[in-house]
Amino acid sequence: MIATTSPSYCAFLGWRRLAEGPLTEVARAAAVAQAGTPDEPLLVFDPEGRQVDLDLRGTPDEAAARAGSGNDAPAAPAPASPPLRGRGRPQLGVVAREVTLLPRHWEWLAAQPGGASVTLRRLVEGARREGGAQPERVAQERAYRFLHAIGGNLPGYENALRALFARDADRFGQALSEWPQDIRAHAQALAAGAFEAEARA
Repeated sequence: MIATTSPSYCAFLGWRRLAEGPLTEVARAAAVAQAGTPDEPLLVFDPEGRQVDLDLRGTPDEAAARAGSGNDAPAAPAPASPPLRGRGRPQLGVVAREVTLLPRHWEWLAAQPGGASVTLRRLVEGARREGGAQPERVAQERAYRFLHAIGGNLPGYENALRALFARDADRFGQALSEWPQDIRAHAQALAAGAFEAEARA
């Protein structure tokens, strides 16, 4: 059975789950653990299965404060491009920027109804809809990143990857059966969405 716990930041000390939750709390626990067991491998992962490097110098509170002012904080909006006069439709929120394409791409765009801008907007919107409609793929990538970072030397690693990308929940669970309990549970939580299509079939 695949766990369905919502993923969050998670720290592992060796094969044991040390802490899970907001990055500030995980950083605080990681700093305490590192001070007490400096030789034990410590890995921290974000909700997307990516490994996170934390600055754990100083006190646990200082480590937590640094984490809170960095990765755990909302991303700052990208600086707005200066408006270009005479191009685009700023009243509609349209922004003009440079796009570089090969000549054959420009020829194809020019032949489309509405011209290049309309066609590019339509293609981008279609790609956004398709990307948002594939949660299974997102879950696969999330679980793969975690498995690759932490499980490469564990038994059944390659079988687990094959099962993950084949969307075979039973084989995935079997491949992880000999893994340490905390690693197995987190991998299953990250991969849960990868098997939704199979469950609906």
